[in-house]
Amino acid sequence: MSIAADLHRIARVEAPTLPLPGSGQTWRRFRTLSLWAAKDLSFGRLAEGHVDALAILNEAGMRPVSGATYGVWAARTSSNEMTARLESDGWHLTGQKPFCSGNGVIDRALVTAHAPDGYRLFDVTLDEHVIATHQDSWLAVGMADSLSDTLEFGGPSISGDLAIGGPDFYLARPGFWVGAIGVAACWYGGAKALVERVTDTLSPIYSDLVMAEIGHAAAQVNAMRWLLEQAAHSIDDDPYDTRGEGRMRAMVLRHAVHNGATQVLGRVAAAGGARPLCHDRAQAQRAADLYVYLAQHHGPQDAVEIGRLALSGAAWG
Repeated sequence: MSIAADLHRIARVEAPTLPLPGSGQTWRRFRTLSLWAAKDLSFGRLAEGHVDALAILNEAGMRPVSGATYGVWAARTSSNEMTARLESDGWHLTGQKPFCSGNGVIDRALVTAHAPDGYRLFDVTLDEHVIATHQDSWLAVGMADSLSDTLEFGGPSISGDLAIGGPDFYLARPGFWVGAIGVAACWYGGAKALVERVTDTLSPIYSDLVMAEIGHAAAQVNAMRWLLEQAAHSIDDDPYDTRGEGRMRAMVLRHAVHNGATQVLGRVAAAGGARPLCHDRAQAQRAADLYVYLAQHHGPQDAVEIGRLALSGAAWG
């Protein structure tokens, strides 16, 4: 079955019953994201985008278009940044957006743009408002099937009821930081799948050195799971982030899961050597996908902020 068909099945069958962030079942949400990612990281990326869009719309008090598959496209570019202007017939989007995962697969996207009154979010129909795909803008080997092209936007006006949540809603809402942890749940799922499949092409008799590498990797995977489960419980305890812990929690967790998944990549390579990465196409793709997915993390910037908070005393619970 194709990724597009799988995504439409998820949208129709599983996504409507997936617990929302802060619902009391946030761990079930994160675990489901990790299972989708363990199956295929490109698919997991698109499924995570769809359910994140549903959560964002719910947070804004809005409903998705029935039957549509969604993405969330919020990456920025240093040139030709996406802008929105309000005219008599509605909002008009112009400019380009990089890393638009699911191009040609999904139906709609929540897209960010700079407007005169702030940073805004719009629910757009892709066949109407994507006017060009930048050719060769997604040449990745890892995450190739996420189809994360750079797109040019334009087309007809967007009605006011498809402007989501008002100016600066996207970044200011408590759910922004929960969504950031949802991405880390996908990283965890990809790392777990790598460890589970590393022995597929190895001799059934493992040396102690191979076993040690697998043990190190398994320990990292379990540590990631426990961190995600604890984060889910803390989100459920304070779903509206009244204590103001959401940002720090997300930055620290993403930092830890990113580092753990990076360790897993190295440990799995040391355990299997070249054989799984050369003789097992699926395992080679898992490793390439995880490497690229992890590269989206803004680790140094987050580490600077965590360091400042630590020196001020605000990083310690």
